[in-house]
Amino acid sequence: MRIRASAAAATGALALTALAAPAAQADAYRGDTKISNVVVNGGKPVVLGTTAKKTFTVAFTATDSSGVNMAKVMMWHGPFFGKMDYGILPNTAYASCTKVNAATVKCKQTFTVGPTYNLLNTYAGIWKLSASAQGKDFDYVLKDNVKSFRIQRNSTLTAAATPKPVKKGAIVTVKGRLSRANWDTRRYGGYGSQSVKLQFRKKGSTTYTTVKTIKADAGGNLKTTVKASVSGYYRYAFAGNTTTPAAWATGDYVTVK
Repeated sequence: MRIRASAAAATGALALTALAAPAAQADAYRGDTKISNVVVNGGKPVVLGTTAKKTFTVAFTATDSSGVNMAKVMMWHGPFFGKMDYGILPNTAYASCTKVNAATVKCKQTFTVGPTYNLLNTYAGIWKLSASAQGKDFDYVLKDNVKSFRIQRNSTLTAAATPKPVKKGAIVTVKGRLSRANWDTRRYGGYGSQSVKLQFRKKGSTTYTTVKTIKADAGGNLKTTVKASVSGYYRYAFAGNTTTPAAWATGDYVTVK
């Protein structure tokens, strides 16, 4: 389920919790109810291509001295909760919680997201989680931002080295392209003006070393030259950023004669 900014501004807090709390865009609590140990997608960014949906889990702990009656989370995007531009409710109304002891439960809740389902390019990057829990004594906690995490547009990288074979001391040209998923068009497109490293792994070695850093052109295309010394593999490596994950091309082998 999705919440557009217009709806979220009016009903965000109420959509988040079944507690009889006001729909204010601020943390609220009563008593000793707490939420902690929040982990999204096993601690990894949520990375999406152009078509497939992805379901991931949010795990957290809730405590109250009287016992926990219910808990849930909601994910949102924007500068702050009261000015979110997009919100996504979980797949179930409440989290599934397992009792640890009289005061503590461990909870899990799942979300499904995807470019054909509820994401556009403008939503790539940092997302936040709101969370609420209620004790059996009706104490409660409501937090606008208990955890930040990333939803990223998948990236791909290629590398092709020529000529093959090459004489020692001659010039090797390495071409490639950095691309990433476009959630608006549901296709991959060139990711331009990004810094990318040319790396080399000598035959018999398991380690790549950086030869130089270049920038992709406006279309994501890469091209550079290097002097051949020994046989080995050339690849490009992209470090990634907030909206886009790191990517490594498959090494292309060149024999030096």
